[in-house]
Amino acid sequence: MDNVRGFDEDRTGTDDEAAYAGGAEPALDIGSDERRMHVRAYNHWVSLLRGRAYPSIEDLDPASIADFGPHSVLLDFSRGIEDPIIAFLGSALREECGLDSSVTQISQVPSRSLLSRLTDHYLQIIANRAPIGFEAEFVATRGHNTMYRGILMPFSSDEDTIDFIYGVINWKELVDAETQAKLDAEVAESVRAAPRTPANAPVWADGPSAGFDDADSAADAESVESDTASDAGADDGTPVLGASLSDQLMLAQQTAAAVRAHDTRSRATLYRALGRAHDFAACADADPAGYQALLDKAGIAVQLRAPMTPIVKLVFGPDYDKTRLTEFATVLSHARREGVATGGLGAFLDGFEGGIKGVVKAERALRQPASKAPTDPSDALRSRPTLASVSIDTHVARGDYVVLLARAGAGDTLDIVAAIDDDSVLTHRAMRAAAD
Repeated sequence: MDNVRGFDEDRTGTDDEAAYAGGAEPALDIGSDERRMHVRAYNHWVSLLRGRAYPSIEDLDPASIADFGPHSVLLDFSRGIEDPIIAFLGSALREECGLDSSVTQISQVPSRSLLSRLTDHYLQIIANRAPIGFEAEFVATRGHNTMYRGILMPFSSDEDTIDFIYGVINWKELVDAETQAKLDAEVAESVRAAPRTPANAPVWADGPSAGFDDADSAADAESVESDTASDAGADDGTPVLGASLSDQLMLAQQTAAAVRAHDTRSRATLYRALGRAHDFAACADADPAGYQALLDKAGIAVQLRAPMTPIVKLVFGPDYDKTRLTEFATVLSHARREGVATGGLGAFLDGFEGGIKGVVKAERALRQPASKAPTDPSDALRSRPTLASVSIDTHVARGDYVVLLARAGAGDTLDIVAAIDDDSVLTHRAMRAAAD
C-alpha cells in the first residue's frame, strides 16, 4: 500500500513536531540518489513558481531535463480529469513499463505497471492543490518486488487552474533477504580487506606532509568510510569531516528539502535537518568570508539581533514558513548557548523535554529581561521630610496616606479645599508619582 505525503503541507502553519511526529523512519531504503532525485525535482518545481500559485506549464520542458526527465511523465487535464492525456513519457519510465507510443491516455496504462503507481495519485493533486510524494513497494508485471518513490507536482496554463501534473518516479528491484545479507557481508569484507594507498610524495620534515601522522590517516579513512556509507543510503546525520562550507550547506539543504517536501515525514528527519544546520553554522564561524559570500549570493542580509536566522534561511530557503524559520533559528541559538557539539543537536533535542517547543520556550525565557520586583511607594515616602502640618478632620488612620486638593492662595500659601480619602487608586497613583 502506498505511503502518501503532501509535499507542501508545511505552508499550512501546523505545529512542527506534530507534523513530523511519525516516530521512526519508514522501513523503505531506496538510497540517497533516488531521494535526491525527488529533492531536485521538487526544487525545480519551486524555482518555476516565481510568486505564482502554480508554475506555468509553458516554463516546463521535460524532454530537456537530463537529470530526471527520463524518469518523468506529464499528464494533460485540459480536456477533463476523467482520462487525462499522457503529454510526455520519459524514456527510462517507458522502457521500464514496456510501453510503446500507442499508450497516450491514463486508461491505457497497465494496472500493474510502475507508471500506474504514479498515475493512481493524480486526483489527490487536484484535491490538495499541492505537490504530493509517495513511496511503497509492489510486485511488478515481471514478477520482481520493486521499491519506488514518486512525486507529483501541479502546473497551470492560467496560474489558477491545475490542468497539468508533472510526475517523477524512481525505483529499484529488490533481492531476497538472504541474498541481500550475503551482499552486505561481502561489501563489508571488501572494505576491511582493501589495502591503503601509500602516499607517492616523500615526507618532508617541513614540507606539505609535515604534521601528518597515523592519527590523521585514521581520521581520513574514517571520513572516507563515513562518506561511502552516506552515499550508499539515507542521510544518518553523521558529521562529514573536512567538508567545505559549500559542501556543508549543500548537505544541509538536501536534508532540509526532505523536511520541506515531507519526503520522510518524521521527527527524526526534522531533527537531522536542524542538526545539519547546526553543523553548517559551526562551519560558517570558521569561514566568515565564505559565509558572507553565500549570503550575498542568496540575497540574505545578516541580522545582528538574530544571527541564526540567515543560517536557517540558507538551509531551509527564505520562502519557508516564517514562524518555523524563527523557531528553527531559536533552536540553533539555544544550542550555541548550551555549547552543543557538532553532530550532537539531534541527541540534544531528543533528550530535551518538549523537544523543539521546549527548547524554544527555554531560549525565549533566557532572553526575557529580568523583571523588576514591585516596590511599595510608601517605603520611599516614609523617609521624606514633612513640608507642613495642618489639622483636618479625615477618617484616615495614623500612618496612612490621603490626597489633599489645594488651591494656590496669596503669596506662598495653599488653600486646601478637599481631602480625598476614599479613592485608593488615586492615592496610590499620587504616592507612586511622589516616590519617583
